[in-house]
Amino acid sequence: MKAKQILDADACYRALCSHDARFDGRFFTGVTSTGIYCRPVCRVRTPRRENCDFFELAAQAERAGFRPCLRCRPELAPLDRHWSTQDATAILVQQATRLLDDPQNWQTWQSGPNETATGSALQTLADRLGVSDRHLRRLFEARLGVSPLQYLQTRKLLTAKQLLGDTAMPITQVALTSGFASVRRFNAAFLTHYGFNPSQMRRRSQPTAAAAASCTVRLAWRPPYDAHAMLAFLAGRQLPGVERIETGPTPGLHRTARIEAADQTHSGWFSAHLHTDASVLVLRVSESLHPVLPQLIWRVRALFDLDADPQAINATLHPHFPSGDGLRLPGCFDSFELAVRAVLGQQITVAAARTLAARLVQQWGEPVHTPDPELNRHFPTPQALAQADTDALGAIGIVRQRQGAIQALARAVLNGQLSLQAHSDVDITVAALQALPGIGPWTAHYIAMRALRWPDAWPPGDVALLKGLGLAEHARPLANRLAEQATQAWRPWRSYAVIRTWAGCLDPSAAGASLAPTPPIVAPAPPET
Repeated sequence: MKAKQILDADACYRALCSHDARFDGRFFTGVTSTGIYCRPVCRVRTPRRENCDFFELAAQAERAGFRPCLRCRPELAPLDRHWSTQDATAILVQQATRLLDDPQNWQTWQSGPNETATGSALQTLADRLGVSDRHLRRLFEARLGVSPLQYLQTRKLLTAKQLLGDTAMPITQVALTSGFASVRRFNAAFLTHYGFNPSQMRRRSQPTAAAAASCTVRLAWRPPYDAHAMLAFLAGRQLPGVERIETGPTPGLHRTARIEAADQTHSGWFSAHLHTDASVLVLRVSESLHPVLPQLIWRVRALFDLDADPQAINATLHPHFPSGDGLRLPGCFDSFELAVRAVLGQQITVAAARTLAARLVQQWGEPVHTPDPELNRHFPTPQALAQADTDALGAIGIVRQRQGAIQALARAVLNGQLSLQAHSDVDITVAALQALPGIGPWTAHYIAMRALRWPDAWPPGDVALLKGLGLAEHARPLANRLAEQATQAWRPWRSYAVIRTWAGCLDPSAAGASLAPTPPIVAPAPPET
């Protein structure tokens, strides 16, 4: 059965001929004369129009019988995220694909009797979403043209292909790291989909694996991307001992990393440098983190917002923020760390919050050895902060109210009452955060914006936002209502609008138009008696 195609084929072919990186990951081209599918940025000779089929997803191309190109490497393409605030079925499919994309879930979903058959994996996903497996399969076929497990299988295979090409990891480790239950299933899936086994794939990919010994991985994004603005934002909040920012011609981030997987803790370091000329992030990872490399890549993509679609975002926000087209939404590497730092930053400056966080790291952060002497600690674990002595917290300058909020947050994460994963339900998580002592709407929405990757967060009452909108002189309740009214035109990208407002990109005339006063409500005169 041929995968469903809903793209404008002629428009896709024009984009293919241009090799424009803005379309990277938006579609894939299957070349019928070769049986290969490519990214729009592939530099091979452009195929004839009659030999091209176009697909929204790599899984659709693979279902139609195409194999991934070894030159442009479809596994490097940014993911395509379509955000909807109205269509319930689209929202459900979005949530499902995000769950399937997250490598942290793959070990949970590998227990089915066959990697391509409907089994416990699909049932687990359907239960998580609150629907039947039959309904979920029907939605995937209607919306995406593939089944949920075909989508997941493609994600696993492309991840394995990237590890084979960019690392020196043993093939057995590649199989398990990519979410396959056994090497036998891994080899069978590779042979069935790609026509050769993993060892042959590694030999074919060798020209692109010059840095395999040091585990250097490339991750693409769609331009425009203001790399210096992203690193400047992170530099203003960098945490000594945990991270270090470079702001030179090739800006980058170095930091320690700790990832829990399969009841094991993996500790190490990574560095990420942004090459704007090639629209590529180059990631180097310590050997100790190789077993969780897909999870680390997933977190780095979220941290630097590599999967954003600037065309969709700027179509809504450019008239209001004409100089902000390249700004992205800074995420986080560790959601619990971000949440604690958000609590510390309540009602104080960014610099003061960073000072308190640095003291927290020195007191309760675990030591770690790295080649960089400036990177020597992990951020404290939820267990460490939940058990921290309140007198010791007070001694480093954290007031009692913040102490209670941090420890309540840590306990909620430990006992499973609160999930801060990127695909957690936003409304439930925001409500759970605000139910904790000392956490209000601003902090909850800030956490949703950066940790949950919610594109439509709006931290109410933010002084900088109200000032940018020209509402700082109004009483706070009225200002918040007017801001909510003004920002409806920015949905579903208000998180990006927040970043652009903080950066001073808001056009005052556009803001003024959104805030045109509404006629006052006048009560009708009482009837004459």
